[in-house]
Amino acid sequence: MTTPNDSPTRRISGLAATSIVVANMIGTGIFTSLGFQVTDLPSAFVICLLWAVGGLCAMCGALCYAELATALPRSGGEYHFLGTIYHPSLGFMAGWVSATAGFAAPVALAAMAFGNYLAGVWPGVPPLPASLAVLWLATPLLLGDTTLGGRFQTSMTVLKVLLILGVIGAGCCAGHWQPVSFLPQSGDGRLIVGAPFAVSLVYVMFAYSGWNASTYIAGEVRNPARVLPLSVGIGTLLVMGLYLAVNAAFLRSTPMADMAGKVEIALIAGPHLFGTAGTRIMAALICLGLISTVSAMMWIGPRVMVVMGEDLRGLRWFAGRNHRGTPVRATLAQFALVNVFLLTASFDQVLTCATFVLQLCSFLTVLGVCVLRHTRPDLPRPYRTWGYPVTPWLFLIVTAWMLWHIFRSKPAESLVGLGIAALGLLLYLLSAKTRPSSP
Repeated sequence: MTTPNDSPTRRISGLAATSIVVANMIGTGIFTSLGFQVTDLPSAFVICLLWAVGGLCAMCGALCYAELATALPRSGGEYHFLGTIYHPSLGFMAGWVSATAGFAAPVALAAMAFGNYLAGVWPGVPPLPASLAVLWLATPLLLGDTTLGGRFQTSMTVLKVLLILGVIGAGCCAGHWQPVSFLPQSGDGRLIVGAPFAVSLVYVMFAYSGWNASTYIAGEVRNPARVLPLSVGIGTLLVMGLYLAVNAAFLRSTPMADMAGKVEIALIAGPHLFGTAGTRIMAALICLGLISTVSAMMWIGPRVMVVMGEDLRGLRWFAGRNHRGTPVRATLAQFALVNVFLLTASFDQVLTCATFVLQLCSFLTVLGVCVLRHTRPDLPRPYRTWGYPVTPWLFLIVTAWMLWHIFRSKPAESLVGLGIAALGLLLYLLSAKTRPSSP
């Protein structure tokens, strides 16, 4: 008899699941935010502590999601979790936001970044056609067998990690080290408790986003009770180590004055790390790394549409899979949406407006760990959140502070995001539900 753990639909290995987490987390954030941090936090120790705190918060969220994913082992991420814990309408709202903005807009952003960096390698290459090219080349590979897609994702993620290790190695071998100290210095305590540290933490947490990636494909992962906690835990821990080491390499090799207030930190640090051709080398490294980011989000995003299609008659078309188990229709739908975003250059506005709601969904999901332990104490939990209840509450406190900051700094965009969520609730009311989500 076939068990849930050896079901033929569960084709994604633990290595592939971990690769998805790593690829989703490592985007352009690590290469763009340091310039604003050194402006207000001119201390190597404080900046490294900032990224360590962000990694700790991300790990808390990942461990909470792991408990939910193993107790409720179905694909769909927040759509499945919120719909099961609270109400299907809340789950649909989260799935609607994820399907329209949570994945499609970031894919467009990563593809556009690829085009811009490729133009830095070959100045004659127009960015938009290059952005479309990476999308059009990655998608067919994901439409094949799930196992083949997993191997492609794993290989591209391994390449991305190796490239980052190359940057770290170059930082260690830099000919001229900057006079910075990674040990506490006088005045660091004042910086840590100051407002700039708290504000910078918001952007650091955005750079860590993606730690929950493998939970979106929980229904296709082999042995989810073991693989899911390991994939989010190891993936987050690996990225945290890489982020700390990359920042140390930049700080060691490049003067803070050169980076202060700048966005393209990697390109500024390139000549200090690799010599005269450093800018092109760094641009090429980032381009190669962004391929795995595009493919990872193009892989897991359609899984949300599939689960929604399984539950709702009006979206049943998206639930279709081919004989290999690949969600071709949902993948092509997201592919089309990303193309629209790229051609209209609207993805940036969409992503900005959805940020508040996406963070709110993460808050409600982690809170759901506490809610589910109270409402369903007898539910089998193959994995229980380490450090509970401190772990979820630490994440909830940090996320609540982020929500407050986002709404305060971008009230109009936050309200538009809530409007997008409200539209999702309206669509749910107009859709006939065929069956309830199964735990």
